[in-house]
Amino acid sequence: MKRTWQKVTNWELWPFWLRYAPIGPVWLWYCLRARSFWFFSSSNPTITFGGFEGEGKKEMYEQLLPARRPHTIYINPNNSFDDLKKVVAENEFNYPFCVKPDVGMKGLMFRKIDNEEQLRKYHGQVTFEYIIQELITLPIEASVFYYRYPNQKKGVITGFILKQLLEVMGDGKSTLRQLIETHPTAQHRIEEMYIKHAPKLNVVIPKGEHYLLTYAANLNRGAKFINLQQEIDETLHQVFDEISHRTQFYYGRYDIKCASIEELKKGNFKTLEFNGSGAEPNHVYQSGYSLFKAYKEILKHWKVLYDISRINNKKGVRYWEFKRGYQFLKDSRKHFAKLEEWDKKIFV
Repeated sequence: MKRTWQKVTNWELWPFWLRYAPIGPVWLWYCLRARSFWFFSSSNPTITFGGFEGEGKKEMYEQLLPARRPHTIYINPNNSFDDLKKVVAENEFNYPFCVKPDVGMKGLMFRKIDNEEQLRKYHGQVTFEYIIQELITLPIEASVFYYRYPNQKKGVITGFILKQLLEVMGDGKSTLRQLIETHPTAQHRIEEMYIKHAPKLNVVIPKGEHYLLTYAANLNRGAKFINLQQEIDETLHQVFDEISHRTQFYYGRYDIKCASIEELKKGNFKTLEFNGSGAEPNHVYQSGYSLFKAYKEILKHWKVLYDISRINNKKGVRYWEFKRGYQFLKDSRKHFAKLEEWDKKIFV
């Protein structure tokens, strides 16, 4: 009963459709003004569908400097496991590393692979193209929300947050199950936690030990966000202006890992991915925003997205035709539905 009450009274825990339903008509108004349901498709010309959803990670990484992207290889699930082992060895991967769909969302099917048997199990069960990627151990994971109008040289950073992975702290007495059930965030994800950590649920976690419940640092996976608004300065803007000019990425959110904020401002970081027109300004979460203040911030970003898309459209970047966009979304939703299903069944 307590958990249900928390979900009802905390807008951040509401389902996506419920959070956005009151402001949905504004999005529809932009579609009507642009005379296109897919007005956002021209926002980021170098990413499929403007980066709304369904784009692959490969097309993102190929636009970044090698030093700023994780060491990654792309895997066809139809390849034999012997061939896969050869590719892994040729690309000098050592365990542990991570695997995830090339086209994914919300951390679905993200797995940390510790040994060959786990890789064999993952490869033998999936039917989608996936990537093998170095497990980046840099201590700070952050998100930067950035936009730049195509006719301007300088952009704007509207959000900068630190992400903390969902974890529990051992007390030397409680089992993992008990720690999950009493954790303020994990208790709202009981079914997922029970499935993913089934072998260790009855294990007592040693006192002082940090036990990670997920390696995916997003809101959907229970990550905690810390607002770093005070760290936004001209130096940070210069770093992302430089990336934007190279990639023609005008609107969206960068998810990055770095050694420190100082190193990030020097340009030393790894880009996990960048999300385009479909990216939420996630700095509205866990930052003390009321629902109405969050709506105001989201609507401000939608206006920027519309303006950027319109400018690019006038420059010759055409909006996607309705049939093309409809089919692309339909295929993407079908793929994500399968990922949701697999995520509850495939474990390593």
